[in-house]
Amino acid sequence: MINTRIVLAWARMFHPQPLSRSAAGALRVRLVGALVLTLLATLAAALPARADEFRPAYLQLVQIDAESWDVLWKVPAIDESTVLKLSPVFPADTARVEQIRSTYALGTAVQRWRIRVPGGLAGQSIQFPGLAAQRIDVLVRVVRSDGSEQLDRLLPTELAIQVSESPGTFEVVRTYTVLGIEHILIGIDHLLFVLALLILVTDTRRLIATVTAFTLAHSLTLVAATLGWLRIPGPPVEATIALSIIFLAVEIIHVRQGRASLTAQRPWLVAFAFGLLHGLGFAGALAEVGLPQTSIPTALLCFNLGVEIGQLLFIGVILALIAAGRALARRAGLRAPIWAWKVPPYLIGSVASFWLIERIAAW
Repeated sequence: MINTRIVLAWARMFHPQPLSRSAAGALRVRLVGALVLTLLATLAAALPARADEFRPAYLQLVQIDAESWDVLWKVPAIDESTVLKLSPVFPADTARVEQIRSTYALGTAVQRWRIRVPGGLAGQSIQFPGLAAQRIDVLVRVVRSDGSEQLDRLLPTELAIQVSESPGTFEVVRTYTVLGIEHILIGIDHLLFVLALLILVTDTRRLIATVTAFTLAHSLTLVAATLGWLRIPGPPVEATIALSIIFLAVEIIHVRQGRASLTAQRPWLVAFAFGLLHGLGFAGALAEVGLPQTSIPTALLCFNLGVEIGQLLFIGVILALIAAGRALARRAGLRAPIWAWKVPPYLIGSVASFWLIERIAAW
């Protein structure tokens, strides 16, 4: 364990003047907050810059008649010749009645063909040998000719899916709730935005109002975009989401320097405005999966619920880490250097700036 006297001596190098008890307490809180949030921002910086991409493999089967199905297979790829070595294996008596048509775009290899399965696919299994070695999930969507759909998500520990006669409500609820939780927890840009809000708004009541406004806004645009009421191209949305994180990082610095701004006075308004953009990002991820035509309201509600659950889990973890850090700081008698509060916003802003440049370049 680090010697407390050494830490205190180091801290006094940056703040040599004696401090009152209240001032010392405030600096301790700043140090703990800076350490926790800097760690999170650094971890975010180490992750891929295209953090909001939802990149499982995807198999879609659309029924043509009792025995014929159109197949769509999408799998991550570096380029046209470097494709993830994974493909579905249909029942042994399956016949391919069309040649495979292959395309490549935006890091994804896409294949389309038609198959004929004597007796139909109901009750039969589709295998994914080698899935465990690839360490990705597979989403499987089966669209029947009667309009009903089946959606399943295979983990790397599962190698097959069984096509059912008809999906139940519980299956739709479970699948889309899990997809919503998964998307928000791997959407590092969304989490950085929420993290910036937590740093910016320190009052509990204002924080609740701000997070609620963000939730309401992204729920509205998620529904509107998913149902086709609002159509905005994905690349501008993703670039603007990165810009919204930069804006909050700058506002954190301005507020700490005592500058008056709309963000400091009414943070919920800013959270609502940018929440509309983040909802479009969520809708883009949901569009990759699609909605079951017979259960659109249920699937949409559950996906949005999953997003909110994931967001609340993240906020809870951050607040718990800060509370634990404060307790440790009080015990150790730590004092923060006067510049420590600048580290989180500058790291968050730097990561978001990199995302902005990369997304504009890929536009």
